[in-house]
Amino acid sequence: MLRTLFIYLHYKLTIMKIKLLCSLILIFLFTSSFIRENKIEPGLSKAQNLNISFLLDLSDRIDPKKNPDFYQRDLQYIKSVEKAFINHIKEKKILLLDDQMQVFFDPIPKMQGIDNLSQQLKVNFTKSTNKKDIQNIDKIFSEIPSKIYQNSIKSGHYAGSDIWKFFKNNVQNYCIKEKHRNILVILTDGYMFHEKSIVLKGGKSSYITPAFIQTKKLTSANYLATIKKNNLGFIPFEHNLKDLEIIVLGINPSEKNPYEEDVIKQYWSDWFKAMNVKKFYLQTTDLPSFLDPVIQKIIKG
Repeated sequence: MLRTLFIYLHYKLTIMKIKLLCSLILIFLFTSSFIRENKIEPGLSKAQNLNISFLLDLSDRIDPKKNPDFYQRDLQYIKSVEKAFINHIKEKKILLLDDQMQVFFDPIPKMQGIDNLSQQLKVNFTKSTNKKDIQNIDKIFSEIPSKIYQNSIKSGHYAGSDIWKFFKNNVQNYCIKEKHRNILVILTDGYMFHEKSIVLKGGKSSYITPAFIQTKKLTSANYLATIKKNNLGFIPFEHNLKDLEIIVLGINPSEKNPYEEDVIKQYWSDWFKAMNVKKFYLQTTDLPSFLDPVIQKIIKG
């Protein structure tokens, strides 16, 4: 009787062990399958899908009579960013591609076919992208930005740049995409002014110019104390731009004031921080060959 009971219990225990083992095997197989289906290459998380936007300042700063080689520098800066973008694309497997690059203006240049040119400058790379699409981007970003700049110069009509209004109305909708690393590249001399966006709010303003800096007496080593005392700076917006990185390229301070560059960068820094921008880079204009490795490093992250 006892032997029969022992055999029965041993049998039940064996069955329980087999069931437990089968359950563990099923869990393991399910987990492995899930990992395979959702696997992302090391170093290529979803957050590293790139969404790069350009905002071009087409004011008279690009006038060759005023600044002989500035528009050429802009074009080379654009090429540096494009090169970094292409390097990023080439390092990913086709099935993981979900990256885009686009160009914005505010206001829009008065140029025939500008909408078509703008559309061509909006490039998307997905798993359906072929190698020819990747090869074409270099041609697009070599020819079209040059055409836009040269048209502005030839016509003598400089649309200007309303960077402040672009941030007010468009930056959140145009430049931030979920599950992407969002980067906004602003090509400007660092001064901000547009005749249709002249706003003052206490010490804050929508603009900064060499004359404005002189008027506010920001021309000495105590410029920072003056800024804080008078609550000076750009008027910020109630935006939470924590998912946007910003690169400002081409800052070109007046040489008449030794503290001009510091003041300009302070204004931009305070403005970005007020809108919760976590990462931003303020680069003074320089030879494109000097800035290229800097740009490559920033984009690569």
